[in-house]
Amino acid sequence: MYYDVKIDVSPVYELLSSFIIYTTRKWVNNLDVGSEWIETIDSRFSEEERQAFAEAAELPFSDYDLLYALILERDSDAGIDSFLNELAESDEHHLHRKLHTYIYTVNDEDILRLRGYVPLLRVWNERYFRFVEEQYVSLLEEDAAEKQALMQKMDPDALLEYASGGLVLEPELPIDKVVLLPSIHFRPINTYCFYDSTLLIQYPLDLPEQDEDEPPICLLRLTRALVAPERLRLLRFVADEPKSLQELVQDLNEAEERLMHHLMRLRVAGLLRVHLVDRDNEKFSIRPDGASELQMFLESYIRL
Repeated sequence: MYYDVKIDVSPVYELLSSFIIYTTRKWVNNLDVGSEWIETIDSRFSEEERQAFAEAAELPFSDYDLLYALILERDSDAGIDSFLNELAESDEHHLHRKLHTYIYTVNDEDILRLRGYVPLLRVWNERYFRFVEEQYVSLLEEDAAEKQALMQKMDPDALLEYASGGLVLEPELPIDKVVLLPSIHFRPINTYCFYDSTLLIQYPLDLPEQDEDEPPICLLRLTRALVAPERLRLLRFVADEPKSLQELVQDLNEAEERLMHHLMRLRVAGLLRVHLVDRDNEKFSIRPDGASELQMFLESYIRL
């Protein structure tokens, strides 16, 4: 399969990603930021503002796919304020034209609903994101530059798997372009949006370790993932060929919810390949590099 790869970076992506996590509380138990981060941020808002975020959480989650698409179509030098101003002030035809490239079914109701996010995004930027923007954006830009340099040395499949820690695009996937975005708030998971012929992937970027005497977060993820015997058996089961979730449920006689929990733990540790077969179908196989990374991180930390 042939597809173009683009590396993109902007504070607007990270603004939206952090907003999604706080507003929807989705994936929080699997993210490094955790529930304590949400509780800390809560104290910055009034009761009325917290209620506004709660109401936004009831809106269609697919709205965020549309907002990411608009960020993809931003002017190259657009910052947070200019992006939000354009969303608030542009006429419907202008926004339709931008979104139609990615989602054919967008309508006037969608556009009106997207405009409604602007006041909350401004509040989110003012009370939270502007305090972390400078530090985080410099890390994101540094990583994006590294991946951009690797594009000259690696084929697209290898670069994608390396950046994402295990995502594999299968040949039947109807994709012409992949856009890779480094993300800090969503660490340690990959998130992706399927558009018409375009796939947007946010891959996690870890923050620098602050204390050299503490085990690095990558090592902790690996050891936590392997502490459960069920996960070791799961790795052994997918070592020979990729398996779908339905196959795992049937062959391992495990509840789907339980299996999804184990798969997530193994994914964020970098021990699984996730094969994207189509928009609604994933398969899982072992990622051999994960075992070698466990040895590398362990030996480095204990100074063998």
